[in-house]
Amino acid sequence: MKKFDKERVLLAVAGPVIALAVAFVLSAIVLIASGKNPVEPFALMFEQAGFSDIQVLIINQASMYYIAALAVAIGFRMNLFNIGVDGQYQLAAMMAAIVGAHANLPAGLQVPLLLLTAVLTGAFWSGIAGVLKITRGVSEVVATIMLNSIATAVIGYLWLPDVFGVKIGNNNTTGEMHESGWIPGIDMGASGEIYGLVILAVLLGIGYWLVLNRTRFGFDLRASGASESAAAASGVDPKRMVLTAMLLSGGLAGLAGLPILMGDTHTYSLNFPTGIGFLGIGIALLGRNSPVGIAFAALLWAWLDKASPELDFHGYDKEIAVIMQGLIVLSVVVSYEAVREWGLRRQQRRVGAELAAGHVLGATDNSKKEVAGR
Repeated sequence: MKKFDKERVLLAVAGPVIALAVAFVLSAIVLIASGKNPVEPFALMFEQAGFSDIQVLIINQASMYYIAALAVAIGFRMNLFNIGVDGQYQLAAMMAAIVGAHANLPAGLQVPLLLLTAVLTGAFWSGIAGVLKITRGVSEVVATIMLNSIATAVIGYLWLPDVFGVKIGNNNTTGEMHESGWIPGIDMGASGEIYGLVILAVLLGIGYWLVLNRTRFGFDLRASGASESAAAASGVDPKRMVLTAMLLSGGLAGLAGLPILMGDTHTYSLNFPTGIGFLGIGIALLGRNSPVGIAFAALLWAWLDKASPELDFHGYDKEIAVIMQGLIVLSVVVSYEAVREWGLRRQQRRVGAELAAGHVLGATDNSKKEVAGR
């Protein structure tokens, strides 16, 4: 491996490692400050990861986190901050649940219909922010935050009994989906089932890598994110790329809730998971927008979620996992900036050394020519 490649790998790994180390240390400090053992909670959570039923829960949860983080990462690669993934995936899941409850096609048609419904809903909702940005210059951060609130209101309206809502006790639901839209899971015996759409998450990760790294569109997307003016000079339409990136990000976000919708709940209700879109931001940051890095970050987040309830039985607050997640996000930002500065200084020193070596070599060649001329 070339020296440059080694340095690039080192820089890519250093950020997440430093962030995790700092987060663990700061979490331990918080525990000490509250008079708790700083080591036992982590030992308990690591122990939970060894149980097969917890492993199934972690994989299932990670699949949703992974898709949401990929949606965020698409925006990041274009230098866009799609903070509306949460509203996009919730509204998309609800629309898919409504279609699944009212349409009853053969499974070969029903499943693609639900997937397409979710993608189009998420893309439409994020596309609103994209159109506002390219036509009116509205920040996608502001637009997507507002769209999150509007999505919540739309969901509340669709839940009305005279619209699409089905009241079951005190729970608002969209009614149970027809079985042709259910995705069978991978049976793990007493440990439970792994969602069938975990496979979709894997395929999306592979597709994300191929599109960004092996297609002209991916190059244009990364080039536009790095320098919009330079990309425009090379013939790339920056407005088109902004809109396309937002549509892709929203389309991916629309799929984030489907693993649990089509594999477990089969309805959209008050119990449906929320906040996955916001967690996707931290996961994408920790994974450095890399499909492999995001996968590890999603598993880490899911482990913190599913292993932390055990802490309640040993006198520890399970919120230590939430604190750690927040500290990871904070540490990621600081560590990446520190690693970036370190990398720039190393590059500057290397370029300086090469220039100095070139100057010495040039001076030596000139001396030889003078001697030969005499």
